[in-house]
Amino acid sequence: MGGTHNDLHSEQGALPGEHPGRAANPVIKVRDIAWLEFAKPDLDRAEAFARAFGFVTSYRDGSELHLRGTQAGGPCVIIRKGRKSRFLGPAFRAADTRDLLRLADAGGTRVRPLPQHLGGSAVELLDPGGLRIRVVAGTDDLPALAGQRSQAFNFGDGLDRANATQRPPREPAGVRRLGHVVLQTTTYLRTLNWYLEHLGLIVSDFLYYEGQRERGPTMSFIRCDRGPDLTDHHTLALTLGPSNRYVHSAYEVTDLDALAAGGQHLLAEGYRRSWGIGRHIQGSQIFDYWRDPDGFLVEHFTDSDMFDSALEPGWAPMTASGLAQWGPPATKDFLGIAPGRESLAELRSIITALGSDDNEFDLERLRGLLKVATS
Repeated sequence: MGGTHNDLHSEQGALPGEHPGRAANPVIKVRDIAWLEFAKPDLDRAEAFARAFGFVTSYRDGSELHLRGTQAGGPCVIIRKGRKSRFLGPAFRAADTRDLLRLADAGGTRVRPLPQHLGGSAVELLDPGGLRIRVVAGTDDLPALAGQRSQAFNFGDGLDRANATQRPPREPAGVRRLGHVVLQTTTYLRTLNWYLEHLGLIVSDFLYYEGQRERGPTMSFIRCDRGPDLTDHHTLALTLGPSNRYVHSAYEVTDLDALAAGGQHLLAEGYRRSWGIGRHIQGSQIFDYWRDPDGFLVEHFTDSDMFDSALEPGWAPMTASGLAQWGPPATKDFLGIAPGRESLAELRSIITALGSDDNEFDLERLRGLLKVATS
């Protein structure tokens, strides 16, 4: 294995006895994240935001909406009509149906065919927090679409634009693909180990509450193990919290101009920025976060770190100021502490979690989380 990536930012490596960040003998190794599934009551409203955000509709009927990016492959998001808005779960892509059979055997379930408009087959599992996880194989690929072209830049000695102007249009940012999903769980360590053992994911970075490193990490950025092939710094991120819930999902766009001009388009359409524009530390992405009409947090990103399987996890304290290398301070909306329905629900979850023994969120962890929000 290669060394830790403490030469890339300010992380340290693991101390003796700390979590290795991977399972010794996972059931399978998924290749990528496939899509995310949501339920929403108003498909027309969801589709209007999706178009402004930069998605393309690939399938629509009275009860289902599929949203895709410009890269070849399956949909990025599947929205099913439901009485209330909720996150239904992620789907991950296996190498082939043999992996599905291994996973089904390990989980005591069956491989089932997917609907005809998706093709292929899937195994459904529940993670330790009760979230439905699909692992799919053999799905039909949508052809690539023409996407936004990257701008030509005159930076330093690289003068690539002569006798020409730079005029990026204010238009939807043009989603290329789904990058990752972030989930909060009350059973962080148990849930982390489940994903590593069942799906063969590996940790790129661990975060821990300041002063509590000896109790173990409380967040992990997790990538696919594709051996020597490069993959996103994180496909899944898990964080400890008082409830099991969706945090945000992220979608790649072409470059900073597409991201910024796309943000201006979203503002002009009346949508609400949550936080941005900035550059993250773990993953290095340039980011811009938005709230969709149903309250879900979604991210445009570009210029992400890509790792092979050789790198061992980095370790760093979790702080609000440590979320970005540059950009505005993390907002209360992004941190989930802005006054409103979501923060009130999280407060109720804190009371419930502290009164239960069946989770990892105790009073000391609450102190660590509150310190993060004010750091």
